[in-house]
Amino acid sequence: MIAAEKFARWTAAAPFWLVYMLPVLVWLGALNGGLWVLLPPLATWYLFSALDAALGLNTENADPQTEERALLWYRAGVMLWAPVQFVTLFALIWYVSGNDALTTLEKFGVFFGTGVMTGTVGIVYSHELLHQRNNLERRLGDWLLAMVLYSHFRSEHLLVHHVWVGTPRDPVTARYNEGFHRYYPRVLRECPVSAFRAEKKLLARRGLPWWHRRNPFWLYLGLQLAMLVLALIVGGWGGLALFLVQAGVAIWQLELTNYVEHYALTREHLGGGRYEHVKPHHSWNSAHTATNWLLINLQRHSDHHYKPDRRFPLLQNYAETEAPQLPYGYPVMTMAAMVPPVWRRVMNPKVKAWRRQWYPQIEDWSDYNKARTPLPKGSA
Repeated sequence: MIAAEKFARWTAAAPFWLVYMLPVLVWLGALNGGLWVLLPPLATWYLFSALDAALGLNTENADPQTEERALLWYRAGVMLWAPVQFVTLFALIWYVSGNDALTTLEKFGVFFGTGVMTGTVGIVYSHELLHQRNNLERRLGDWLLAMVLYSHFRSEHLLVHHVWVGTPRDPVTARYNEGFHRYYPRVLRECPVSAFRAEKKLLARRGLPWWHRRNPFWLYLGLQLAMLVLALIVGGWGGLALFLVQAGVAIWQLELTNYVEHYALTREHLGGGRYEHVKPHHSWNSAHTATNWLLINLQRHSDHHYKPDRRFPLLQNYAETEAPQLPYGYPVMTMAAMVPPVWRRVMNPKVKAWRRQWYPQIEDWSDYNKARTPLPKGSA
């Protein structure tokens, strides 16, 4: 276990601040054009994966009871990202939309890289912020999601995914043999509806109609409209188009990660719409050092589901005997997911081994494979 005094130093938190090189790389692409626009995806997908290969695994754990004041440098890095991303995004829209020296393809490349940044870092940081209890952090999380037009993720993630993961009620639990290219349109279609239904149900329990002002979908709508209008004001119709490009890339990055996190890891149906509790073996994990810096320990995913509001530096690593492990970090695994035959070759044997290890009593997996087991009791 890492000593508390060492853990609280800024030097211990410094590797998590490496993501602040991404706005610089995006700007290098915008200023220079050409192959410079490739720097953000090269850094996030390949550089951090190469560092994983060099640095190996990090299985050390901090004391989960560490006091909040010891987390200053970790929290500051996450909270500062929201204003940095906001300024970077809209300054880029202003600069690129009015720059005739850049070709249309180069402009697209700049905002593809921007979407890699807002998806890989912005949405992951919003996820961390939305799980916290104070209003400032939650509002910063909402702000980040609005910048990629995916505000409903807050409701879907907190009210649906964490409650019903591994069951047919959770849209983002990828099914066995469901390739990403089938999964992606399905979650784009199902998640907003699922999120709205969850908020409507929550309001109904309080005796309120869905259109009541306490429905966060009004906030989502207002924030997203504000972002769209600002993009239009700053960059005209071209700027609005560039904003939409980065939002689309960011959403794609998020759902690739969602696809990897729980692929085919289903909870056992106990009968009558009852399912076993979520356990560490219902999430894919990775202890790769550098990509956990990039993704603020999101790859310690089992512990996140065990303690959803546990701050990222305190998330615990699980051994292979406790939770299934990925062979590589999320960036490599998401690249594999884009090629379904490669994904199935790597992951399906792991899923079969997982089933033999944890559920030897289940002989027929056909209903689990197609999400045809009954909906969980109380989820309708």
